[in-house]
Amino acid sequence: MTTLPGRLASGSVWKIEYFRADYVERFNRTVRYDWLGHYLFESIDEVQDYATRWLWLYNHERPNMALGGITPKQRLAIAA
Repeated sequence: MTTLPGRLASGSVWKIEYFRADYVERFNRTVRYDWLGHYLFESIDEVQDYATRWLWLYNHERPNMALGGITPKQRLAIAA
């Protein structure tokens, strides 16, 4: 396996992409079960507005058990 300067080996890229896919799928499932499957929206604008408000709530007010019961914003503040 050849690695160019500044690049990961090709086998490593697959593992990273697979790891990211897990996070994306988990996020998609959370969105679907938390609100997307519960409402009928009239327009794309309505969905975008609801999604924006939900994402703010998710990052600022909703405790995340994987982060020890704190919000992502609190976790970011601790890391800074």
